[in-house]
Amino acid sequence: MQPKKNPRVVLFQYRMFHYRTELVQLLRDKLAAAGVRLELVYGQAYGKEVLKKDETEIEWGHKVRNRYFPIKEKKDLCWQPLPRAVQHPDMVIFMQENRLLANYWWILQGKLGRTRTAFWGHGRDFQSRAPGGLRERWKQATIRSVDWWFAYTSITLGVLEESGFDSNRVTLLNNSIDTAGFRREAEAVPAARLMELRAGFGIADGAPVGLFCGSIYPDKKPEFMVAAADLIHAQYPDFHFIVIGDGQSAPVMQEAARSRPWMHCVGAKRGAEKAALFRLATFVINPGSVGLHVLDAFALSLPMLTTITALHGPEIAYLEHGKTGFVTEEDVGAYAECALSLIRDPAYAAAVRANCHEASLEYTVDRMATRFADGILRCLREVPKGGHALSPALHQPETR
Repeated sequence: MQPKKNPRVVLFQYRMFHYRTELVQLLRDKLAAAGVRLELVYGQAYGKEVLKKDETEIEWGHKVRNRYFPIKEKKDLCWQPLPRAVQHPDMVIFMQENRLLANYWWILQGKLGRTRTAFWGHGRDFQSRAPGGLRERWKQATIRSVDWWFAYTSITLGVLEESGFDSNRVTLLNNSIDTAGFRREAEAVPAARLMELRAGFGIADGAPVGLFCGSIYPDKKPEFMVAAADLIHAQYPDFHFIVIGDGQSAPVMQEAARSRPWMHCVGAKRGAEKAALFRLATFVINPGSVGLHVLDAFALSLPMLTTITALHGPEIAYLEHGKTGFVTEEDVGAYAECALSLIRDPAYAAAVRANCHEASLEYTVDRMATRFADGILRCLREVPKGGHALSPALHQPETR
């Protein structure tokens, strides 16, 4: 049987997150240059997810109507159909989520030799409070049911290796988002605006500033943040703490700020407003869970401080203790001491900031898209479907 000259790959997203727009466009372009057509299939949010307002639409994508089946509070099952226009794909890629029922259909199609299959995901639920529970055991049981894996970070790679999945069929993506726009916004903030903000907060020129940015809820450890900030301020009375964000635990931070004139809760901020506040910061205070937002810190050469006990996402792999940030035990004193080390030693702080800048150049959405395209082409070349692989002449993008 002759291999198809123009293979088609279908990427499923149960809903299209706005922060994935740049990735899917880059991936489509890189695959097109190699003679492969990428089809994007995505659905819509459900329930409380709608309130997050984190979706977008892709003009060239295929939007379908997902069917959701609630099973209990905050839990549901989802069926995502395949449009007629993209039937019989050469490869399908889907997120590793137990709730996505169509995954099991595509796994079956893969076993029958009708397509190649790939998971894109974490390898396990890093935020699970029951890592030995049924849902996690089921996720582990399905890890080896696909032909290829697109691993978020090196931590996911370790999970796959432990499961016995063939490491030759894993592509390490280094999950990323487009931070270039955020960096440009920050660089465009006028010096006069920075002076205005410092004056409004009462921050002396050159004074150290800690910053938190994100949703504020118990897993972000708000009481811990306040306690650590108190220790830092006790050593350096000109220290200020800026809190960007909102959420169910925001009142904890707001109440603390009432008795601390050096602590400023500014609510949720986006765009140029958020970028200007980041420009004031010396380091990022985030003892709770770390995810993709660590890349915002790196984009502005800011070290992040967190704790080892938090329920981190796989992106915690980017935070190297003492090099691009700090990961301490859940001890307020030890945590505050890391921040103090940056304040006391400007040369050390400059070296850490330089490392953060280098990390920002490594973890980019363009590099992620290049790795993604490379993995797809390798899978098409190396994994037989129905008894044959596709043409070895498929162009492989350069991995940078």
